[in-house]
Amino acid sequence: MGLNEKPLSTLHEKSSFNLEDFDVPNGREESWRFTPLSRLKGLHKGTAAAGHITVTVDAAPEVTVETVGRDDARLGRSFEPSDRVSAQAWNSFEKATVITVPREAVASKPTVVTLTGSGEGAAFGHLLVKVEPMAEAVLVLEHVGSAVYADNVEFVVGDGATLKVISLQDWNDDAVHVSQHHAQLAKDATFKSFVVTLGGDLVRLSPSVTYTAPGGDADLSGVYFVDAGQHLEHRLLVDHSQPTCKSNVDYRGALQGQDAHAVWIGDVIIRVEAEGTDTYELNRNLILTDGARADSVPNLEILTGEVAGAGHASASGRLDDEHLFYLQARGIPHDEAKRLVIRGFLGQLIEKIELDELRERVFAKVEAELAR
Repeated sequence: MGLNEKPLSTLHEKSSFNLEDFDVPNGREESWRFTPLSRLKGLHKGTAAAGHITVTVDAAPEVTVETVGRDDARLGRSFEPSDRVSAQAWNSFEKATVITVPREAVASKPTVVTLTGSGEGAAFGHLLVKVEPMAEAVLVLEHVGSAVYADNVEFVVGDGATLKVISLQDWNDDAVHVSQHHAQLAKDATFKSFVVTLGGDLVRLSPSVTYTAPGGDADLSGVYFVDAGQHLEHRLLVDHSQPTCKSNVDYRGALQGQDAHAVWIGDVIIRVEAEGTDTYELNRNLILTDGARADSVPNLEILTGEVAGAGHASASGRLDDEHLFYLQARGIPHDEAKRLVIRGFLGQLIEKIELDELRERVFAKVEAELAR
């Protein structure tokens, strides 16, 4: 499989499974200019020493879980790597995990995939989640431990099927994680993704969505909390190539401490054939201290005049003094008022997590971040 060049003025102008089709990044490329390459531990140039990630799956009884080799024909059918690290992960993983939700099955509980880093060397992985027509499932991805890890994740959602995914990046402070999540939506499929990124030294997560038929609906939400020295980067792509599909993107972050750095890139393409598209993307950042930096770049490329709706917005700023004054005037101490405002800012999204236990865990982790 060779190089696929796309005639669009986007950051995703080419894709390939072949590693040699991608030059080693030097930091001057548009797609890498925000990422501190020196902190990738060699993931971008293939010099990282071999390591290991442990994958455990607690599956719903209706779901099938397999560990397969690289030659499994189901792998790599829904995406192509769009950068060198993704291509490196594709060419380096040894075993993949395949999760299948059978046709018309409704999973009776979430399927939880836990990826645990050992702290030794670099590891590469691949996960395929296939939801067959009219099926419904909830998937939780938990990333914990110390790791240098690159992986590709495929979500293939069949006709009329529904998949809800919560991806929690709760790595130790020294972890490096570069990941590409790709969702492929069939006719009238529904995909809901919720990303929570809190841990790690450097995390670069790239969720993308494509449609193979009309009627697909994607909702991509995320929250992140960036501490001193952390680099947390989210790069989204929604590629509308089918008529009457929907997408909604809403990511919010809070930053505190010297050299805390958040990067959010949101790309939405509406192709000529995607008439009737309805899309909106939003990113908001709350900067809590001096020395923190948020880069937010929404991009909307519309190639047809027949859209139902299309828009984007981005905002980064400090705590609203009026909000703090309002709470303090009612006897709430400054630090507690600050926590309440931040919890409300992020909580509007966290409340969308439908799993009670996980939602409360995320709230507790945000509270712990605020207490640092």
